[in-house]
Amino acid sequence: MNLENYSFTEYFEKEVLRKRSYLKKEWCISVIENPLRVEPQENNRFRFWGSIPELEGYVLRVITLSDKKTIHNAFPDRKFKP
Repeated sequence: MNLENYSFTEYFEKEVLRKRSYLKKEWCISVIENPLRVEPQENNRFRFWGSIPELEGYVLRVITLSDKKTIHNAFPDRKFKP
């Protein structure tokens, strides 16, 4: 995992991390590099789901821009079904 290979939108830096201060950038990168599932999303974005043990059973959903390297949003997905 190399933090230098990824970037973060202003929205992620100012809003997501403020609202969900427990999130770690390293977790988001781990989900992108080891996803349980990946899907395209509208507006040329991608959804990644991945397991993060620290989230106690919840799966982390990470949204990236089209390059799959710019992280835009992340949150525990309570409705994820494998």
